[in-house]
Amino acid sequence: MLKNFLFNIANIQPSFTLTKRLDCCLHNIKEAVGDNRVLVLVSGGVDSTLCAALMYKALDTDQILPLHVDTGFMRKNESKQVKESLKLIGMDLKVINAQVAFMNGQTVVVGRDGQEYMTKPLKAATYSEHKRNIIGDTFIKVVTEEVPELMEIDGNILLVQGTLRPDLIESASSMASSHANMIKTHHNDTKLVRYMRDQGRVIEPLKDFHKDEVREIGVDLGLPEQFLKRHPFPGPGLAIRIICADNPFMVEDWTDINMKLKLLVSFHELMEHTTPIAKSLLSSISSPAERVFLMELSQQFSLHACLLPIRTVGVQGDRRSFSHPAVISGSVRPPWTDLIKLAKIIPKVLHCVNRVTWVFGDPVEGPIEEVTPTFLTATPLGKLREVDYLTNEILRESG
Repeated sequence: MLKNFLFNIANIQPSFTLTKRLDCCLHNIKEAVGDNRVLVLVSGGVDSTLCAALMYKALDTDQILPLHVDTGFMRKNESKQVKESLKLIGMDLKVINAQVAFMNGQTVVVGRDGQEYMTKPLKAATYSEHKRNIIGDTFIKVVTEEVPELMEIDGNILLVQGTLRPDLIESASSMASSHANMIKTHHNDTKLVRYMRDQGRVIEPLKDFHKDEVREIGVDLGLPEQFLKRHPFPGPGLAIRIICADNPFMVEDWTDINMKLKLLVSFHELMEHTTPIAKSLLSSISSPAERVFLMELSQQFSLHACLLPIRTVGVQGDRRSFSHPAVISGSVRPPWTDLIKLAKIIPKVLHCVNRVTWVFGDPVEGPIEEVTPTFLTATPLGKLREVDYLTNEILRESG
């Protein structure tokens, strides 16, 4: 329909290509920077690395200050690989080891009562949004200590970031929309960065691009293909992938939700139940196709399901949610195609669930009502770093 309107009714010619967008992007960089110098923050991901490559193509090398901050939350050998990737296009990346600064980092946040207060140090923080705020503000603090001229209003150093369009949308930036709901804080779109942006001192050449376009441009600029095809990695790194908690969290109707979850994965038995919980669950599944699917799935596989007494960040209805994950397990080989369908149905029926995961190993029948106190310390970071490395190696080898 859109194609018919644009090309047949409005008579617009489909002549705009990614190459033209790249040329336009390089032209905009030259105009925005002029004779100034730019500080390029290379976090380790594809976006910021490509951003550095764009600067190298558009500007003179003596105008560029490429900087990588090792937060201590990087993937295995991350800093080394980023430095080597940029070396291929002739860029010498400076690496700062700031692991101690991040572990002990704190920042000021606004509470529900509207009052400001200081967060716990990052190594003791459990609330995910506080972790993101601390990481974002500590990142800028480390950078400005390294390059103090960055904060000088009349200085000639501009800040360059690899912010993408989805980053601005998720963090409810006015640059993307005046009506967007904040899903999460991005480490490169914090209060400090927005202040610098308002001063006209932030350049984001990729702010109108999406991930697939970024990868295509990266190939044209000569970045290693294996680097560009890596699984997306959040700016805060492993820190945000570790769900920190010191006490269990359980919603008010915890027992009822657990029961409904169990009935969902044993749907063929649901008809035999006449309890109010069973009737409520059945009435919430209005789609005949979903009922048939749940019936067939439960007859074919013996699955177990329960809630975890923690909260994770998710997206429900284009809004940020902070709710329970559900875990599915069984003594069978995971039926991935069916599990994907099931994972879409569960949050739709049980609104306090925003994430569905599969647990390998023995079936987990639940209920689970205790947590192992977990923080951003060396042991969980080390384990996750190794698991992430092995997982990506397997994905790479399997193509």
